[in-house]
Amino acid sequence: MTKALTSLVFLCLCIITHAQEKPKALNEMKLNLNDDGSHYVKATFLNQVWLRYNESNPGTYVLGEPASETFDIGLRRTRLQLYGQITDRVFFYTQFGQNNFNYLSQTSGNRKIQAFFHDAIGEYRITKGSEKLIIGGGLTITNGLSRFSQPSVGTIMTMDVPVFAQATVDQTDEFSRKLSLYARGQLGKLDYRVVLSDPFPITTNGQTPPPLSSDATFSQQGHTKQYQGLFIYNLFDKEPHTTPYMTGTYLGKKKILNLEAGFITQSKATWTRELASPDTTYHNLNLWSAALFYDAPVNSEKGTALSAYAGYFHLDYGPGYLRYNGIMNPASSVSGPYPAGSQGNAFPMFGTGDVFYTQIGYLMKKDLLGEGNGALMPYASLMSAKYERLDKQMNVVAAGVNWLINEHANKISLDVQNRPFYEQQGANLIRSGRKNQVVLQYQIYF
Repeated sequence: MTKALTSLVFLCLCIITHAQEKPKALNEMKLNLNDDGSHYVKATFLNQVWLRYNESNPGTYVLGEPASETFDIGLRRTRLQLYGQITDRVFFYTQFGQNNFNYLSQTSGNRKIQAFFHDAIGEYRITKGSEKLIIGGGLTITNGLSRFSQPSVGTIMTMDVPVFAQATVDQTDEFSRKLSLYARGQLGKLDYRVVLSDPFPITTNGQTPPPLSSDATFSQQGHTKQYQGLFIYNLFDKEPHTTPYMTGTYLGKKKILNLEAGFITQSKATWTRELASPDTTYHNLNLWSAALFYDAPVNSEKGTALSAYAGYFHLDYGPGYLRYNGIMNPASSVSGPYPAGSQGNAFPMFGTGDVFYTQIGYLMKKDLLGEGNGALMPYASLMSAKYERLDKQMNVVAAGVNWLINEHANKISLDVQNRPFYEQQGANLIRSGRKNQVVLQYQIYF
């Protein structure tokens, strides 16, 4: 009885003492599992709300009515993450959420079925306290090709990532995720990841597969594995990789200068059939890139920083491969002499050919808007592609500004994009003009 009373008094004293303490500001949702915090479980939340005005591509229809322009509100991304270092060597990562949710986001007639697991992986660190070799597996965005093939979307500088770098997105993957076994780590200044992936069949992506033709499409017969690799040499600071995701901009907190190279390859990934021929020809998927990434402070006292990326991509999906894509497309169909899938804000995003992509941004001084009011970071980007089936070089340009109210945790972004549109003339796609899109985004990332 005495022990019980003593314990009760001690508990009451602890509660009273804790109640008298000044509450601490919560800057992360993290539960430490040991005294030094090296073992933990952490949760994060991301929400990106878009308000968008779009000049529709010619021939655009919205729910059966012609629409020369649209205004829509949507959730570009809504994500919940739960991950943690459970032991010195065991790490897990899960992510659940949805993407591209606007008034046209469901073609199945049920607007409540879009959220899904993006990632579910387990990793084992071969040597305690070392990042030389980490083995992982599961449903993951760990990819080859480029840093933008596995972007940390909560920390990107531009309004959106260059989605063409997620080369098979929603074709033979699940929003750029695949079932994979991988090894990643850092050997001195070299950051590497090598991946063996088991792609999903094109017939399970929820869309009607295109018919066989003389232009390559993903094969609907047979199944082969995919091999990927990404290698990054860190000339200055090393990039941290708690998760497989890669940071967009460090906002001057690190000095990064990286040389990067990556690839994706898969045998018999696509197929073609010539007109009036009974023979089907299979083609290998061979994609590679080389890039330079710079992200560093300019003046630490003023808080200014520069972020820049320039990359060259050689993309071989097979002869004549071309795929239109419109991010969270605000339109439902297209008619006239315009390619299938070209409605709304779509443009030929993926194709066999060569792409140059660059982006640059400047973080302005921290007190420009007054103390405690955040900072501004204007930026610009260019995607310049020479695809086999396009008559001319395709340039998609964008420019905008981030108001970093609380860095990436709370920011407002304004973006203007200018893109080309094309007419179908026989087997050729002829550039006919250009259209604009304006997006205002509010992001919470905690």
